[in-house]
Amino acid sequence: MGIFSAKFNRMYDDEKQTVLTPEMCRAARAYLDWTQADLAERAAVSRGTVRDYEANAHAVHRSTPALLRKALEDGGVKLEGRDDGGMALVQEG
Repeated sequence: MGIFSAKFNRMYDDEKQTVLTPEMCRAARAYLDWTQADLAERAAVSRGTVRDYEANAHAVHRSTPALLRKALEDGGVKLEGRDDGGMALVQEG
């Protein structure tokens, strides 16, 4: 495997492990005691976007999970990828 292939595969694996799921979004938002409107404001998206994402109502813009995750992490939640490809909400300290 060449350097490019190894780097691409590592980037793909990291990205795959860090995708925010609707369930983790709801859990992280609840941990912060935020409403959907709170998260929407902090992520610079509409409340409808948060509602639809959390309900898995339809496909969202591909940047939406990253915007939501950044807002949640900026709010104090730590999200980590797990070895099985899932994500964990981790309490620091």
